[in-house]
Amino acid sequence: MNDIKSNSKKINADLVISNAGQMVTCNPDVPFHERIVENGWIAIKGERIAAVGSEEEVTSAINYDPGSLIDAGGKVVLPGFVDSHTHLVFGGSRVDEYSLGLTTNDPAVFEEKGIKRGIMATVDTTRRESIESLYSSANKRLRNMLSNGTTTVESKSGYGLSLEAEKKLLEVNCLLRDNTPADIIPTFLGAHGWPADIPKDKYIDILLNEMIPWVAERGMVKYCDVWCDEGKYTLKESEKILMTAKDFGLEPKIHTDAYSYIGGSDLAAEVGMVSADHLNYTPRKTMQKLVESKTVGVLMPALDFAVQHPVPFDYRAMREEGMDVALATNLCPGCWTESLQFVMVLACRLYGFSPEEALMAATMGGAKALNLDFDRGSLEAGKLADIQIWDVPTYEHVIYQFSTNVVERVIKRGKIVINNGCLP
Repeated sequence: MNDIKSNSKKINADLVISNAGQMVTCNPDVPFHERIVENGWIAIKGERIAAVGSEEEVTSAINYDPGSLIDAGGKVVLPGFVDSHTHLVFGGSRVDEYSLGLTTNDPAVFEEKGIKRGIMATVDTTRRESIESLYSSANKRLRNMLSNGTTTVESKSGYGLSLEAEKKLLEVNCLLRDNTPADIIPTFLGAHGWPADIPKDKYIDILLNEMIPWVAERGMVKYCDVWCDEGKYTLKESEKILMTAKDFGLEPKIHTDAYSYIGGSDLAAEVGMVSADHLNYTPRKTMQKLVESKTVGVLMPALDFAVQHPVPFDYRAMREEGMDVALATNLCPGCWTESLQFVMVLACRLYGFSPEEALMAATMGGAKALNLDFDRGSLEAGKLADIQIWDVPTYEHVIYQFSTNVVERVIKRGKIVINNGCLP
């Protein structure tokens, strides 16, 4: 392609992707077949997308240097994934618990082998680790997520369950945000559980009077989350925690209906939360409320897979009710996946997602679940240039080639951060 002659009305693009076999824009405002541009082009200026469309549409709007051209050569170009529910920062692993749990669920067997289980096992290891160690392990996971196409990651605290330990987790999240290419959205999840040596009501007092004020004062997070479920926080306790957080300027999110239905999803709808996450036991009448409140349902097939959940979430019902949904990894010690590609595979094979529905849920759905759809989640002029290039001929191959990372390149805010599967 010859260089285009200078035109003062044209934008001088910094980077141009050409000849995409499929450019999947994920624009929610048009039918899906219109979101796919064959032989598509996209131009980038600084951190933003300058133009999207056919060769003629893009080249008529820009000037570019041929040296800035990336020939997508019949490959798939699409938005970066937005992973809207992760527990990215934690200490150690629970591989012994997971491995033994494949063949037995007898607590006596775990006790005999000295294997601790559940969240508190991770709390113990996380509290013992330094900021440097936690940063190193989380950064490695984050690099893998980037190489699998994820450009925005929500990252919760919640494995500290004390003011000092939660501070440490949030500090690591902020270090990751400031020192890695991916966008990190830290979330405070002090109400993930409560310490074994502190009564629950006493810990709630600490949450309300010490932890939430400290977090809010420092402006470290946008969201406050709580696990509202049987055996976790009651509906009344969850509401008190989240409304206190809201009074301090933090926006509420909620883990709910994962192992029971106690009204947490109704609370999400009544308050108008941006998302309600898990939703295995959510009844249809509440799904209707979530639609009315425009609350996104964040769904995590990999978690159901990892724990062999007895009640998988009902995506078909959600689809029939018209809910907005997002797919997320729920990356954590009990569900260790760093790939939204794998999550899409599970969503399609086990839950009845079509490939296009899974793709929309992992991009635009994730952006909506973080109130970020105004600037990411789709390929549109003016949005962030968060882009991935897949070395496959059609987007459906990500579901079909389910043991393969199909990502060749990742561009984050206009910069190439993954090239041929590796960080430059």
